[in-house]
Amino acid sequence: MSESVLITGASAGLGAGMARIFAARGADLAITARRLDRLNELRTAVVTEHPGRTVVTYALDVNDHDAVFEAFEAAAQHLGHLDRIVVNAGLGKGSAVGAGHLRGNRDTALTNFVGGIAQCEAAMRILYRQGRGQLVVISSVVAARGMPGPMNVYAASKVALTHLAEGIRGDVRAKGLPITVSTIRPGYIDSEMQSRSGRRHPLLMDADVGCTAMVDAIQREVRDACVPRWPWTAFAAGLKVLPMSVVRRMV
Repeated sequence: MSESVLITGASAGLGAGMARIFAARGADLAITARRLDRLNELRTAVVTEHPGRTVVTYALDVNDHDAVFEAFEAAAQHLGHLDRIVVNAGLGKGSAVGAGHLRGNRDTALTNFVGGIAQCEAAMRILYRQGRGQLVVISSVVAARGMPGPMNVYAASKVALTHLAEGIRGDVRAKGLPITVSTIRPGYIDSEMQSRSGRRHPLLMDADVGCTAMVDAIQREVRDACVPRWPWTAFAAGLKVLPMSVVRRMV
């Protein structure tokens, strides 16, 4: 039986990159995003390159919480089961707090954290029912601490999502079920979100390299990891202890 993977926010960037790699490794896919046309283009590309793969698409805004449950349940029914559910959909359009851009910060927080809660709720309902599987939460290397400037709310939302995953992991452990909860903290990987930021980080990594490292970590079923491991594990450790004046230059 083929592995089945659900990925949210898969119309572009890291989500689309992971979808392509999972398909190349033999997985059937359920992919969601707001832009159904982009999802359908990805589906066509995947099934052309990998005949026999099943790819189902769902238009989904993760801020429509009822729709999250509907899409996840539809995917589980269509594919028969979900081995891995990847909570990837996110937003990064925040501004420095006090700069007068509450709407962007609010949207980032609601999408990344409240939308993340909805996805985790929907995912765990399925995984608990199955009695097995993997919940994957895509956090960020900047969740190591509070970030200054325009990354403030984005980082805070990823910290909250990381703690959410840790709590779910504790619940699963207490139940003694074969369910894995993985927190993946990608570093600066070339993506649509990075392009929109308008700044090219000096350590920015190639998208294929970064997405491959993410899928590798997911399939190893890591508990919590920065990816790729080098240089981002060391980078995150530095963020935790270095003075904020240095951190501001690093990010």
